[in-house]
Amino acid sequence: MIEAITGPETEQLDLVTVLSALADPVRLAYVQAIANARSWVPCGEVLKGSDITVGRSTLSHHLRVLREAGLTTTRVEGTRRFVSLRRDDLDARFPGLLDAVSAAPTPAKR
Repeated sequence: MIEAITGPETEQLDLVTVLSALADPVRLAYVQAIANARSWVPCGEVLKGSDITVGRSTLSHHLRVLREAGLTTTRVEGTRRFVSLRRDDLDARFPGLLDAVSAAPTPAKR
């Protein structure tokens, strides 16, 4: 069974909430990594290969913040979770935002 976990509807996306979610360096790096992957990525593997390490509960918190802000959507397949950016929704509401975020320097290790 495949289940989708989404955030607010497109018209409810709020710029302040989105920018607040992106203000954390770990979440910013997470969004940049997903943007570069351009497809569904296993939640625990997004930051592999980066200098950023976070615990599972902290990662879960960051994923929830990103999802509730409307930046990501999560797909559940059995016991696995995959994450993807809501690129179409974000581009419709805030044109150019994801391109600017993707082009920004990657945050340094915390």
